[in-house]
Amino acid sequence: VQLQASGGGLVQAGGSLRLSCAASGRAMSPSGMAWFRQAPGKERTFVAAISWNSDNTRYADSVTGRYTISRDNARNTVYLHMNNLKVEDTALYFCAKSRLAGIGASTAANPSGYADWGQGTLVTVSS
Repeated sequence: VQLQASGGGLVQAGGSLRLSCAASGRAMSPSGMAWFRQAPGKERTFVAAISWNSDNTRYADSVTGRYTISRDNARNTVYLHMNNLKVEDTALYFCAKSRLAGIGASTAANPSGYADWGQGTLVTVSS
């Protein structure tokens, strides 16, 4: 499956963005999907994940209450709604397709659990 992330850009602190990740080739379902991010000079870190039927979501502590992950399986697209953005949210954001349908508490944040990755979309938050 090919994953194409889009929606990044430059936004002021306190602003909002919506990222999209469109899957082509094999459908997204029945796989969990996730977003990770990588800031300059830092490791890739988990942001959010959603199960294949949207009945379960998980978030990194740093984005809880500000970000919302959602998906539309009919459109093979997963979204990341980002509100109240902070300068420290600046990063390259990647979407990823899980090897599993669910998103377990001990596995959702582990990059090795994801078989396919998009190319990333850059989010820059200015002060």
